[in-house]
Amino acid sequence: MARKAKKTAKKTAKKAAKPAGRPADLPSRLIDAALALAAERGWRDVTLRDIAEAAGVGLAETHAVFPSRQAVLRGFVRRIDAEVLASEEVGATEGGARDRLFDVLMRRFDALAPYKAGLANILVDQLRDPLALGCGLCVLRRSMACMLEAADLSAAGLRGALRIKGLSAVYLAALRVWLRDDSEDHAKAMAALDRGLGRLDRAAAVCSLVR
Repeated sequence: MARKAKKTAKKTAKKAAKPAGRPADLPSRLIDAALALAAERGWRDVTLRDIAEAAGVGLAETHAVFPSRQAVLRGFVRRIDAEVLASEEVGATEGGARDRLFDVLMRRFDALAPYKAGLANILVDQLRDPLALGCGLCVLRRSMACMLEAADLSAAGLRGALRIKGLSAVYLAALRVWLRDDSEDHAKAMAALDRGLGRLDRAAAVCSLVR
């Protein structure tokens, strides 16, 4: 685990140092504009019109792609999920469940790194809005199901539902640490993730959820 953590730390630092690109497709332009606005002034007062103007797109065209701010955030999460899946390395499904989940979630933090400031502001404002928070938790569950599948663990049925619930708790705890961790190697975030997965692994061993 220690060797894997060091290797992941180097990858995280290297990727975080690269500037975020601006993909040419419209959904990505809108998502990037939304995250940039959130980083600049917070999320609460950002409107769909603001996002459209920042992306250089008409409001009607924007609405046709993302009819609400929450739809923009769902699009962002789907894009991150896709990036994590696309970044899978040869042999990524080898090793124990804990190591595979660690690798998948660190790849997720890699993908989130260019949007860290905007994401931090969005989460603060989402926590103040019960409706938005409820929607966000539904998106989180779907995303964690995707992460489980990426780690070669089924998210189906009752066992899958329990896995999703446990992994969501671990991810959110590590995410809070990651958002405050400004170090190049994200050592604190990795340690928090490792501890959380350790607890999940012990619970799984008792309940036979993962093995």
